[in-house]
Amino acid sequence: MTQTASDQKSGPASGAPVDGPSPVADRPGSQLRELRLEGVTRAYGAHTALQPLDLTLRGGEFVALLGPSGCGKTTALNCLAGLLPLTGGQITLDGQRIDTLPPEKRGFGMVFQNYALFPHLSVRANVAFGLKMRKVGKAETERRVDEVLRLVRLGEHARKHPGQLSGGQQQRVAIARAIVLEPPLVLMDEPLSNLDAALRLEMRTEIRRIHQQFGLTTLYVTHDQEEALSLADRLVVLHEGRVSQIGTPADLYEHPADPHVAAFMGYRNLFHLEVASADGDGVLARGRGMAMQGTPVADRRLVEGDRVVVAIRPEDVHLAQDGGRADVEAVAEIVEYHGRQFHVEALTREGDRIHFTTAASVRPHDTVSLTIPAERAMVFLQDPREAAA
Repeated sequence: MTQTASDQKSGPASGAPVDGPSPVADRPGSQLRELRLEGVTRAYGAHTALQPLDLTLRGGEFVALLGPSGCGKTTALNCLAGLLPLTGGQITLDGQRIDTLPPEKRGFGMVFQNYALFPHLSVRANVAFGLKMRKVGKAETERRVDEVLRLVRLGEHARKHPGQLSGGQQQRVAIARAIVLEPPLVLMDEPLSNLDAALRLEMRTEIRRIHQQFGLTTLYVTHDQEEALSLADRLVVLHEGRVSQIGTPADLYEHPADPHVAAFMGYRNLFHLEVASADGDGVLARGRGMAMQGTPVADRRLVEGDRVVVAIRPEDVHLAQDGGRADVEAVAEIVEYHGRQFHVEALTREGDRIHFTTAASVRPHDTVSLTIPAERAMVFLQDPREAAA
């Protein structure tokens, strides 16, 4: 796949190797130098689930594949693991082609969302299982299992069975089983999706700690942007099988390349409007009872009549001051109390939903006048394919 302009914006983080030292590439204990996916494609008959994907992982990196269900992220992971054959492209590990090898010959560690533990085996036996299959000696197996159980803080639970453990503990057993093999790469497929909110938060910290202490290289699949932002060195956002953007969490959070990336980076409000005027100071977009000024994000200069998507984070939408300018008029429908702030979902006269946060008391059915700072609204040229739809 030829890199898109959005990939190029991210510079070295967009998947191409760069010269000079890297803060993650030289991390001690990393099992690989470089993993390359070049034009990796997967099709099912006439449907292409994964468009040509180019991505380079370096030793010690934590890379997250992020996107909604059906975007191609799990397909990409399964192609890398060898669970799905490629329709096109190739995968190389330190210069050696591996996409022609079966999964067991690739030597990767896998962590699934359903843990996939053996219920009749103890924690220690579960962790040691892969080493026994590889006929690793007893003394070496004991040493490595002890080391990994200590790392994941499960030493005192070694004799228990999975059914006696909490969900978070079971997930740590699954991680231990994957990393005890000292794999060149650990693949994690939505590993926290079955945990409750508190455990997910705790396990995010645990996964990052284990990744750093064991010198892992990790590819992590998730649909949760907060999870991806907190864990990854780089993010790969996919939409309908295509890469929307590759970059660091800060790159994507501050400079999303398109509305799909913006939506995953917290821009919950997406409005389809039309450019009324555009100049060096920004863009004025109108439509559906709204008038918003914003900052253009486009490969070409926007002109009057262009169809655009205006993206705004809820925290950047404010109640208008008495007598002040209002960009949007709406009626509050859902009001959630979040401690010091209310999270409000309101409905405009044209039926568009707008989300905002405020410290002021807002009640359902209240009419609200809202204002949006121009510097906080991002204006994207609408994809012609979506406009046609």
